[in-house]
Amino acid sequence: MPVIVASDLDRTLIYSAAALALTMPDARAPRLLCVEVHESKPLSYMTETAARLLTDLGDAALFVPTTTRTRKQYQRINLPGPAPAYAICANGGHLLVDGVSDGDWHARVLARLADECAPLSEVQEHLLRTADPVWVRKHRVAEDLFAYLVVERELLPEEWVKELGEWAENRGWTVSLQGRKIYAVPKPLTKSAAMREVVRRTGADLTLAAGDSLLDADLLLAADRSWRPGHGELADDDWTAPAVRALPERGVLAGERILRELLHTVRAPR
Repeated sequence: MPVIVASDLDRTLIYSAAALALTMPDARAPRLLCVEVHESKPLSYMTETAARLLTDLGDAALFVPTTTRTRKQYQRINLPGPAPAYAICANGGHLLVDGVSDGDWHARVLARLADECAPLSEVQEHLLRTADPVWVRKHRVAEDLFAYLVVERELLPEEWVKELGEWAENRGWTVSLQGRKIYAVPKPLTKSAAMREVVRRTGADLTLAAGDSLLDADLLLAADRSWRPGHGELADDDWTAPAVRALPERGVLAGERILRELLHTVRAPR
């Protein structure tokens, strides 16, 4: 039976320059590998050690990249190791099989969203009406499934985020603040549901997961064992659960530690 490792990417395994948290003296900083280029510029990194660990993990388990990114945003990432047979994009809205979205899965997701939560158009209208242009830089819709704002974080009123969360809760949506992005996502749109579908198709008997944000919490709870770094929404709330290990490392070194933990668990006798 295969072991499934479903891991979030941004600020869990890969890091922008702003999120690296290289607090050590320059001469002791780890060597970095660029794993994403956007508009001809390097965008995301992992340590070279993390890259080797991910390659080993891909050989030892079924590694499933699990991200809120759209398919287009995911496909510009060049991860080391074997090409993943499965990947979860758009927070579970798309299940990629050998790089192609599975139409049956996507249709099931759309049917559930129509049944269980307010339409995307209502959320879009609310965001456009209430978000102040003083601190909003971009309004975006991802894969016609959810919406997000790119904001100036230092100008963003905390009270507005809280009020948005309460408004969304009553309509079957959830709100997550990650760096400079505020996500509004339908509650039924989850990474855990897509992971369970991969388990069903593969017959895996052990699931491992990692993630740093509120949108990863359902994934971490659904796996047999999970890890979160010392940064991010979950760490800020001191969030934990019996099968979730909270690691102290922050930034790109947290990604390295997570991969080391995952690989050690996959290789341990069961």
